[in-house]
Amino acid sequence: MRERLSADDAIRFSRQTILPEVGVEGQQKLADARVLVVGLGGLGSPVATYLAAAGVGTLGLVDDDAVDLSNLHRQPLHGTRDLGRPKLQSAAETLTDLYPKINLELHETRLASSNALEIIDRYDIVADGTDNFSTRFLVNDACVMLGKPNVYASIYRFEGQVSVFAASKGPCYRCLFPEPPPAGTVPNCAEAGVLGALPGVAGTLQATEVLKLILGVGEPMVGRFLIFDLLGMSFQDFRVEKDPDCPVCSNHPTITALEDLPDGCVVVPEIAPEDLRKLIREGTPPVLLDVREDEELEWAAIEGFLHIPLADLEERAGEIPADADLVAYCHSGARSAAAVDWLRKNGHPRARNLRGGIQAYLQAR
Repeated sequence: MRERLSADDAIRFSRQTILPEVGVEGQQKLADARVLVVGLGGLGSPVATYLAAAGVGTLGLVDDDAVDLSNLHRQPLHGTRDLGRPKLQSAAETLTDLYPKINLELHETRLASSNALEIIDRYDIVADGTDNFSTRFLVNDACVMLGKPNVYASIYRFEGQVSVFAASKGPCYRCLFPEPPPAGTVPNCAEAGVLGALPGVAGTLQATEVLKLILGVGEPMVGRFLIFDLLGMSFQDFRVEKDPDCPVCSNHPTITALEDLPDGCVVVPEIAPEDLRKLIREGTPPVLLDVREDEELEWAAIEGFLHIPLADLEERAGEIPADADLVAYCHSGARSAAAVDWLRKNGHPRARNLRGGIQAYLQAR
């Protein structure tokens, strides 16, 4: 148990402890709690911020990424001065300034089957702020095996999802989504875009669910799944039942050990943005295939491109010169990787993917 609340704490948390559902006893529960936040991006930023501000005593933070300029519109845990720094460092400074007594445990690593059980076992609750299916399934499976509640959220464009999985008697993530989608079929935020405020809404709801679990108040979203759309400002909440045949949380699981799933990326031959720029400067450009949607072309394009959206590629493949050097690109490289994978299997063996997409190309020199 952490030391009893100080006079400074009494002032700091006075607007919270005045709530009958919290009080001094509840504030002490928060001080004694240990919460793991996996990922310090769009979701992890508001989750960690509001948990620290609420007085959660120990926060474990897992991230191995550095702050990028494209992060800042949705990740207020980091600032312009932090560009290039590890997210763990900038997050630790911000959170310590917000609540100096907080105990931060920093895990500068990517969560994997080799370390997930050891890391997660040290905490009472996990807040999943990941942005890829492989880690999302890993967090779920580890939480089920360890009996730890998994407070989940995800975001896409203007839409968000929130739930609490792997809690006692409740369903887990695999009860709803037994298997990850095929590689290359689901765009991430870099591909699909995301309204900057969206992860703030989802992450704040996540933090609220964590606080409710610690305090033992309200109705946590165990067995419930919230979907919301900010464009229409609509919220829908529906029940999720525990799957009696779930491969991980049923009475007869078929998944009994953690495994590292594919990260959803298609591995294909690539060309670096600077190398493509050099070919264009030398007057020997390859065929440039832009597989983005029509509305994305207004943002930026590479001169002389052939435009075929990914969804139309199979139907319009005859428009692509046969046996030519070809470089496909999209916004950040995921959709074009899927395009190159298909092209190389269907008569275009010299197709390559532009690493990092047009976003990286514009930054290259």
